[in-house]
Amino acid sequence: MSYKTILVHCDADPKVSHRLAVAVDLAQRHGAYVAGVHIQEPFDLPAYFDGAMPTKELLASWEQAAEKDQAAAKAAFDKALKGTHLASEWRAVRGSIVEELAVQARYADLVLVGQADPESPLLTPEGLPETVVLDAGRPALVVPHIGAPARLGRSVMLCWNASRESARAASDALPFLKAAEKVVVLVVDPRSSAAGHGPEPGADVAAWLARHGVKVTVQRDVAPDIDVGDVILSRAADHDVDLIVMGLYGHSRFREMVLGGASRTLLSSMTVPVFISH
Repeated sequence: MSYKTILVHCDADPKVSHRLAVAVDLAQRHGAYVAGVHIQEPFDLPAYFDGAMPTKELLASWEQAAEKDQAAAKAAFDKALKGTHLASEWRAVRGSIVEELAVQARYADLVLVGQADPESPLLTPEGLPETVVLDAGRPALVVPHIGAPARLGRSVMLCWNASRESARAASDALPFLKAAEKVVVLVVDPRSSAAGHGPEPGADVAAWLARHGVKVTVQRDVAPDIDVGDVILSRAADHDVDLIVMGLYGHSRFREMVLGGASRTLLSSMTVPVFISH
């Protein structure tokens, strides 16, 4: 199993270079096709618009800014792919970022998105990585806005709670897990049950991974008074991991996010890439 089509969300933020560098490295390792997509939200009059500037001029100004953003994203994509000889494709579309990215992700093995950056002037939709994973049915690799290791995946932490979501994430991340020099299965506050953890929490998934040739160890931990996400981040630092793998939880019938606290903590405070799947 390998990733043969990698989709990268390319916005105009200069930090898009971080996720493009990761995409190029993964594509070279897997012999993958790289697709970069820039999505421009449609023009919409601001809620506070008072008519001081004619709508025609406002639209023209928006078009100019949109073209500038697209050009910046395309330049970053071209720069990242230059000299690599990778098969690639550039896509520029207009529409809802969330909806368009989710649709395009369905035809990829892995989608790369950036972590929300509170200091960026770009208005990235809140919860973009989670929403894309839930709507697309594909895993996502979320790249921190501070950057990522040149070659990630040497040391990986798999967050395991014996749920369907964690099983899906482990399966989707097998190419990373099999290639890693070290994989730590982290089990937090485990309770044995007929439908969950076995009598020795973490042992069953470790045995399954070992049959795939994964070099795995199990760490059991507790989170009595703190967020599970904080425990995961702490153990990731202890083990010097460069990739965290975790299952993402579902949504309500009205498409509102109902994420666990661990998901929120990780995606807001992550300092290494996080692989999420549903």
